[in-house]
Amino acid sequence: MSEVIDYKSRVSDPASRKFETFSYLPAMADKDIKKQVEYLISKGWNPAIEHTEPEYVMDSYWYMWKLPMFGETDVERVLAEAAACHKANPNNHVRLIGYNNFNQSQGTAMVIYRGKTV
Repeated sequence: MSEVIDYKSRVSDPASRKFETFSYLPAMADKDIKKQVEYLISKGWNPAIEHTEPEYVMDSYWYMWKLPMFGETDVERVLAEAAACHKANPNNHVRLIGYNNFNQSQGTAMVIYRGKTV
């Protein structure tokens, strides 16, 4: 049986907070982000970009970066919008979301750029 690992993630320590599955892994490289966008588009999901300050990462509300990109199939355009959001908000976490029209839900959501922790 494998050993259980206690990740030192505490609400009282903003630098240690884990906010989704990929946050336990090293930060995504550009090629990894591109693969996630390709997957999202291949599923027919609508991409959207959101951002928030690291100290509010556990809140339900994130700022929307423009409107969701309904029907967008160009991976490079989605990547450009994500990069523009990150450039405009360099200290914020930037999240990529894939909205599933059929299920009326989020098919995926992940932080693709991590902001600076306090």
